Amino acid sequence: MADVNGNASLDWNDARIFLAVVRHGSLRAAGRALGLSQPTIGRRLAAFEAKFGGSALFDRLPEGLRINAAGAALIEPAEQMEQAALALERRRAATSPGLSGTVRVSVGEWASGFLARHLSDGSPTPPPPGITVELVESRETANLARREADLAVRHHPPESGDLYIARLGVFACAVYARRGAAGEAWVTYTEEQAHYPTSRWVQQVLRENGGRVALRASNMWMQFAAIRAGAGRGVLPCYAADEAPELERLTPPVPEIAAEYWVIVHRDLRRAACVRAVIDWVHALFDSNREALAGGSANREAGAAARLLAQPGAANSALR
Repeated sequence: MADVNGNASLDWNDARIFLAVVRHGSLRAAGRALGLSQPTIGRRLAAFEAKFGGSALFDRLPEGLRINAAGAALIEPAEQMEQAALALERRRAATSPGLSGTVRVSVGEWASGFLARHLSDGSPTPPPPGITVELVESRETANLARREADLAVRHHPPESGDLYIARLGVFACAVYARRGAAGEAWVTYTEEQAHYPTSRWVQQVLRENGGRVALRASNMWMQFAAIRAGAGRGVLPCYAADEAPELERLTPPVPEIAAEYWVIVHRDLRRAACVRAVIDWVHALFDSNREALAGGSANREAGAAARLLAQPGAANSALR
């Protein structure tokens, strides 16, 4: 499409990529945020720069891309274009009656494993037919206003924004170790993640009862694999660890580090039929698995209770 002077008109997708590079500081990071390859981001950014005379809008530095004066002058109008385009896209999606296409869901690591295990048609609660569910795991909640995701299933709901937020349920967690494994070493998060509730709880146990850390790993699934291999004991979500026959539960669920989860979606997009169907599916999953999520396995609880009776006192007694 050309404007009145015969020049190609500006493509909103190129402006979107320009803003992603501004916000993330590199082609690779912008590509991850948008679900595009680094070469594609580079080509589209070059096309955007060409629309403005071909001058570079970023300084190429060893550590990444830094916006220069020419690029900075375009940020505000590009953001205005973004807001208008996204508002139109949300309205369009909300009026679409079809149950088809892809619904992108931003998730944390505990929710990612829980949802992924129910994506099969053979699941007792399968996903809506005709819809492709795309799970995107990240530590930060995607910006739903910018359509980085269609909805989010997260531990901490945002405090502002034009969002619909509903409580889903709680992921209980407890201390697990490989059956028959000797030693009292721990598996936990890295020092950079020492602010995580589970990490703080483990540190408190170590201060009170002694012990050492055998392994630090930056995500729960690495910790799960290490604990199952016998590297040490650690905190895991009950829904996953209770199904692993190699693991035994050393404590009852620890209430102070249970993770409450919420579904979050932009109010405009909530009316979209495909998004609504995925939200209903997520609610149904949490409802139908409430006992497993709460760590309600009778056999596991019996074993934990027996150990606690053998060593009277608080739950930490079983960890000494």
